[in-house]
Amino acid sequence: MQPNVKIIDCTIRDGGLVNNWDFSSEFVQDLYYGLDAAGVEYMEIGYKNSPKLLNATEPNPWRFLDDNFLREIIPEKKFTKLSALVDIGRVDPNDILPREQSVLDMIRVACYVREVDKGLELVQMFHELGYETSLNIMALSSVPEHQLIEAFDMIRESPVDVVYIVDSFGSLDPKDIEHQVKKFSELIPNKQLGIHTHNNLQLAFANTLTAMRNGVVFLDSSVYGMGRAAGNCHTELLVGYIKKANYNIEPVLHIIEKHMLNMREKWEWGYIIPYMISGILNEHPRVAMAYRSSDDRDQFVNFYDQVTTPEASLSPTSKS
Repeated sequence: MQPNVKIIDCTIRDGGLVNNWDFSSEFVQDLYYGLDAAGVEYMEIGYKNSPKLLNATEPNPWRFLDDNFLREIIPEKKFTKLSALVDIGRVDPNDILPREQSVLDMIRVACYVREVDKGLELVQMFHELGYETSLNIMALSSVPEHQLIEAFDMIRESPVDVVYIVDSFGSLDPKDIEHQVKKFSELIPNKQLGIHTHNNLQLAFANTLTAMRNGVVFLDSSVYGMGRAAGNCHTELLVGYIKKANYNIEPVLHIIEKHMLNMREKWEWGYIIPYMISGILNEHPRVAMAYRSSDDRDQFVNFYDQVTTPEASLSPTSKS
């Protein structure tokens, strides 16, 4: 086991992709203090994107984090640090306070491999403002090797603290993860590594453990697996399995008991056949998500035929 392993719980940020960030302040507070009691090192409390750049007309506090609002929600910071994610082209630098004035400790930048240069520009800005930083390279399973090598040349020279292996489509298996970790370790030996998995093939936990056993330090997860489509590696699994003195599974179980069971009745996430199919095909789950919103949602053979037969097309109710 890695003695310096760190869990980043993404329930609010990734889980918000399930319910449009419809989380109560009570839930977020309970989650933060529960994760703190469980010994979880970081909680990703949402996106730090800027509403004006997305033409947002309705308030969405976890999608557009505001430091004044965060101080009201988390009036007393504990052991657990707070992180936020930003997307390329969706954050206004004027909305970012210096770290000493902010409730946030880490800002993570999500980008595709073709945007690594722009991602590293944001990383540089956040670094200069005093934040811990990460670069999360999405859709890694579809990235050509030569593009990744070019990106690593830029990453090596950047101040980014952590570089993430992101299995966006939930299509990788433990051998794939081991290969990626070795490649990242060899080509950017001066960077800490992180892992973010999705559970399309029910391999999120196994892939996360494989990454950890090969030297990855930062492990993403979410309580009860709540995350987009098939969801993520479960926080309760990591806290319960990893033998670290300060980890305590009971506070996480309490969060599930108090909040997540009811939420799971209201919103759908986790291992479901169309998400499994998209994982096997190494495809983005957006088509499967649209299909789950259609009247044909449980016609799995029909979905499989549609996504694997070139001449077939999804019905109008299934398009996104």
